[in-house]
Parts: sequence; structure tokens; C-alpha cells
Amino acid sequence: MIMINVGIIGCGSIGVKRHIAEYTDIENVQLVAFCDPVIERAEAQQEIYGGKVYRDYNELLADKSVDAVSVCTPNYKHAEISIAALKAGKHVLCEKPMGITVDEMDRMIEAEKQSGKQLMVGHNQRLIKEHQVARDYIAEGKLGKIYAFRTTFGHGGPEGWSVDGKDSWFFKKEQAAMGAMGDLGVHKADLMRYILGEEIVDVGGFISQEAKAFSNVDDNAVCILRTESNAVGTLQASWSFNGEEDNSTVIYGEKGVLNLLDDTEHSFIFTSDKGEVIRENYGGIQTNDDEGQSKKSLVMEAFIDALAKEERVPVTAEDARKSVEIILAAFESDRTNKIITGE
Repeated sequence: MIMINVGIIGCGSIGVKRHIAEYTDIENVQLVAFCDPVIERAEAQQEIYGGKVYRDYNELLADKSVDAVSVCTPNYKHAEISIAALKAGKHVLCEKPMGITVDEMDRMIEAEKQSGKQLMVGHNQRLIKEHQVARDYIAEGKLGKIYAFRTTFGHGGPEGWSVDGKDSWFFKKEQAAMGAMGDLGVHKADLMRYILGEEIVDVGGFISQEAKAFSNVDDNAVCILRTESNAVGTLQASWSFNGEEDNSTVIYGEKGVLNLLDDTEHSFIFTSDKGEVIRENYGGIQTNDDEGQSKKSLVMEAFIDALAKEERVPVTAEDARKSVEIILAAFESDRTNKIITGE
């Protein structure tokens, strides 16, 4: 068994509750280094898992015992740290959004090519069974031609679980660049590309900042999307769902409808045009209310498995770039009051 030594860069809520918690459940992973500018956060993890602690990520990257790193930092640092890690000879798992500009994402992709290492982006939605089965249904023609879709990701906002609450970087444009769209919308952009197996070619965006008076980033958005095959749909991202979280997707096709994470009892429902109904419960998806590993996101497991088998990671940088481009197009649409058309 190939052991992989992992370093964590960023020991806030995502780093601790998702990355560290899930790495500890993987047999061939050893957590050997923790880094955070608030050194006490790194030291708290060292007390549990051992290893070394760093305040400066460059010092962690100089640690020859580290094979791979998770980048769990504010959005504006994703590209800088990922590029430095790749140049230092480390594999990288970067939190979403991959980057905040097309230029920096291009530089991340080039750094990966030059390094001979792998860069994966943490899009967990495509890895859960409900969405993988849905992709298979569509690829196999069980829905026929896809006509329309809607996908939603909304909750009350990250202040309830972020280590810094309302003072979190999530709400500061200079560090986050984007709010609910970068946090939630990019997940759904990635998901629709994955499930439908085609690209989004036209984007219209309606984006607002109404729900979080203490913030200077977006907290609500509705996007209108058109695919290569002329399917049309909506994508909603919100930090104003101050009740039950909504992470649902509905796909309408010639031969039936798929309801995904849209029912409290059955996470997968297919209703055919002939009246046949298939209901399954595959376990759903991890939420911010889940503690530790009660529902795995599967991201860390997929990352480590690919490295151990020397296979390509399942969410490549080239792929993740396209999902961020949809979000950037939505912002441009909102700013210009125009539909943004891809090349």
C-alpha cells in the first residue's frame, strides 16, 4: 500500500471539518503538517494528529516529507498557493472555486503541466451516487432529449459554521471575490455540466446583495442557462434560505423527469412519461450540519485513490475552469444586462 503524506494549508472550518476529518478515515493517508496564519489553529490539529505546524505556507511546501496538500484558504489565495505547491513538487487538492479570474486559472493549469504533479478541485456534487446515476440515465437515453432543468443550492449562509462567524473572509470581497455564487453556485455549474454531459453556451445572471447587511459580496443569484443541445434551465445560489437547506436538481426530458435530492424520503426519483416511478435513497449529500464523516463528500477519497493508483484525478483543473467561467459569465451578464454567449 502506497502511503501518502498530506499537509493541510488552512485550518478553518472547511480544512478541519471536511479535509482533515475525511483524510483521517483513509487508510493510506498520514497527516504530517498543518499551516494557518493563526498558528493556534494549526497547533490545535497538531495536538490531535501530531506532525509539524507552520504559519507560512512556503515553509510547509519546503517540507520534503509532504507528498500532497489540501488548499483550504480564502478564495483569493487558491491560485497563488496551488501554483507554489505544484512548483514545489506537491500534488494539490484545491477547494472551490478553483480561481477567481480566467488568467489565474490558466496559470494554475500551466503550473500543473510543468510540474508533473496533479491538481484536483474539490467539487463533491459530481461524486455522490444520485448524481452519478442521473448522469448514466441521461447518457443511456432513458430520459430521451433533455428539454429543461432547474438546480438550486441555498442555505442560511456560512456565518453559522465558519470559524470566524460574521467576520469570516467569506463576506469580504477582497478575500472571497464572490459570495454565494463562488460558494454554492459554482458547485451547481459543475454539476449540470457533469450530469448533462455537455457545456453551457449562454448565461444570463441576476445577482443581488440583500440578505447580509454586514457583507460586501453577493448573497442571492438566479441564472438562466442554455446548453449545447438547446436545453434551458435555471441555477439558483443563495445564502438567504433561513430554514431548511435546498440542494435539489430536477431534470425534464422527453421520456420523463429526474428529481435529485428533492424529496425528504427518496434522494433519487425517476418518473417516466408512461407513469413508471423509480424511487431510491442513495444516502444524499454532506451538508454543513453534518459533523465530521457522517456523510462523506468523497472528495479526499477520490483524490488519494487517484494518486495511489497513478490515475488522473476525477475533477481536473481544465474541467473546473469551465465551471468557474459560467459563474464569471453570470456576473458579467448582471453587470451589463446582456446574455453572455460562449465561443
